[in-house]
Amino acid sequence: MRKFASWAKRGLIVLSPLSLAMAMAASAAGPSDSVSPSLRAAMQRDLGLTSAQLSQYLKIERLAAQQEKLQARAQGRNFAGSWIEQSNGSFKLVVATTKVGPQKAAAGIEIRNARHSFAELDASKAQLDAVLARGGKAPAGVYGWYVDVASNSVVVSVGKGKQQAGINFIAASGANAQSVRLVVDEEQPSLRADLKGGLGYLRNPGDGYLYACSIGFTVTQGSTPGYVSAGHCGDANEPVYLELTQQWTLGPRIGTFAASNFPNPGQTGNDYSWIRVDAGHTLSPIVYGWGKGDVTVRGGTEAAVGAAICRSGRTSGWRCGTIEAKNQTVNYSSGETILNLTRTTACSEGGDSGGSFITGPGQAQGVLSGGSGSCKGKQPNNRTRSFYQPLLPILSAYNLTLRTSP
Repeated sequence: MRKFASWAKRGLIVLSPLSLAMAMAASAAGPSDSVSPSLRAAMQRDLGLTSAQLSQYLKIERLAAQQEKLQARAQGRNFAGSWIEQSNGSFKLVVATTKVGPQKAAAGIEIRNARHSFAELDASKAQLDAVLARGGKAPAGVYGWYVDVASNSVVVSVGKGKQQAGINFIAASGANAQSVRLVVDEEQPSLRADLKGGLGYLRNPGDGYLYACSIGFTVTQGSTPGYVSAGHCGDANEPVYLELTQQWTLGPRIGTFAASNFPNPGQTGNDYSWIRVDAGHTLSPIVYGWGKGDVTVRGGTEAAVGAAICRSGRTSGWRCGTIEAKNQTVNYSSGETILNLTRTTACSEGGDSGGSFITGPGQAQGVLSGGSGSCKGKQPNNRTRSFYQPLLPILSAYNLTLRTSP
């Protein structure tokens, strides 16, 4: 019998008994040739891009980082969201607006008309979330909900044959039905517990089992070093140990959970933690490169919807996809409902929880919470999704500073 062990969130730190090398992503605002060879290869593989297409994508990614907030301010209350879109093999930044009439845009940007403003869509999603805030629960068969800016709607994800449960949930919430649509998903997201894996860190609570996760990003709280990970990976004051090269082998103690947030089944909350690292270990702002070169963490600039993103984990190594939506509420199969997750098409496996999500140029994005599907077969596909807890709210919640390198 095997018990719960959370996914090592993609992106780990590589530790020796005297060194702790954190798994993190590369920077978000550098030139395209700053993307590490290992990450570039993973992006081309999982996104199905040629080298030339990836270079053009990276240009648009930088454009989105520079223009996304400026465009939102320019559209004001008419702003309906923005995202990176691929069309005929090339990429562009799409800015949606409810303002009628043609508008000029800079090269690489398309202004597109939409029916609902982002504020309207966000208000509809908030009404769905309010059902939980009032003590209600997501009905069986309702997997989650999020604002999908590309379709200008709020998506409620349901299981096969559970459309009526979704309709009843929407009606009970009072959300604007004209802005909400149902999407049938093949599999409910889960926390992906696994007792097998590669590099990572381990808990040994004394029940006869080891529990594995991956390190997210190295941080500091004042002068105290540590790293962030998933909340379901452990509880406050629990010690953690380095996992040696031989899997499931306890190495030296490396630290203790300083704080952890994760709801009980039937309840709602976030999924993040931070681990205070013991003296004698060195933390570096890098992502483990799986034998193909480590990746330096450059910053924590938030990526746009549609942006390419990669994750690193003890089980499945580098895996890439795109950001589909932000601020999704996810109802896991184990009964917990997690708020404010980012939805991606990247795959993940058991043992990857807590690991890092990063952009190609190296901007840290968040830590893996859970997912559906697997990394087997052709990627991406309609079944496979991974969800991460964004990094910036974690840093704010625990008063942490991300470790970076120029």
